[in-house]
Amino acid sequence: MLIPAVSRALMRLGVREQRVLVAVSGGVDSVTLLHALHELAQAERLKLLIGHVNHGLRGEAAEADQGFVERLGAELGWPVEVARVAPREARRGGPSRDRPTLQEASRSLRYAALRELAERHDADRIATAHQADDQAETVLLRLLRGSGPDGLGGIRERSRDGRVVRPLLAVSRAQIERFARERCLSWREDASNRSLAYARNRLRQRWLPGLAREFNPRLLRAIANLAEAQRRDTEWIEARIEQETALRFAWRGDWLLIDAKDWAALPEALSRRLARAALERCGAGRLASRVHLERMLAFGSAARPGKRLELPGGLRLERCREGFRLGPARRTGPRPAC
Repeated sequence: MLIPAVSRALMRLGVREQRVLVAVSGGVDSVTLLHALHELAQAERLKLLIGHVNHGLRGEAAEADQGFVERLGAELGWPVEVARVAPREARRGGPSRDRPTLQEASRSLRYAALRELAERHDADRIATAHQADDQAETVLLRLLRGSGPDGLGGIRERSRDGRVVRPLLAVSRAQIERFARERCLSWREDASNRSLAYARNRLRQRWLPGLAREFNPRLLRAIANLAEAQRRDTEWIEARIEQETALRFAWRGDWLLIDAKDWAALPEALSRRLARAALERCGAGRLASRVHLERMLAFGSAARPGKRLELPGGLRLERCREGFRLGPARRTGPRPAC
């Protein structure tokens, strides 16, 4: 069942006759993805390249993971490229609230490294091994932490630019493990995946089994359906946001100018997303909470020219004659007129 599911995903994602960088950590999910793509390579006319990112966080275990992936590539006859990143270094400097968590730094550096490998080796796509259980965990964690509607879309089957694809997203962990056992595959176990210090592991080991048992044995499918429906709505909304930002946003040096024409007439859902988009463009998207967005909306509807609002990430929102400007709170040069 897994191979047909991956084949359908490749068709849906338009992955055929392409060079694909397969992100392989050495765990059962990524090893299964690699073997599935290996089995489909001839039929789909794929050329595979294995990408492994060594985060340097687990000492000898990380080196053993790398060695395992390199041997796996040699066995299957696909080249292996390794990138080393340093997420601990990425967290040094600046106030703690502005620094990414270790998991955030690892994820950001991992994707940057994979994209660099793909560029260097002319890969059309990057395939990662996110699967249905990952989707359910992501949606539930976001819900428990107070996510807005967009967060309930979970993990995208393809990235916004279409470069990153996730052919296993409709496949459960149980299906993956069954496939691996039937094919007698070997893989590496990451001890950190069992640590209850991480919220995702607690959700996976303690809460999800009980929810499935007590409320809905098809919980994964129900959450996947929710995520898919929300993603479709979000994609439509994002297109509307892109249209509006193209009309209203303009850069002047370090400052983002925002046209305020008819601002009060905008639906609140649209103005809220424009506020978040402005913060994201100025590098403070991950710091924006609901409180910050509410303050920006209140400021936008009532502030008079000359008023200012301090925001996270060292940013300041100012009301000027014809609109708003968002930029560094510390003046580095003359502020642009707007």
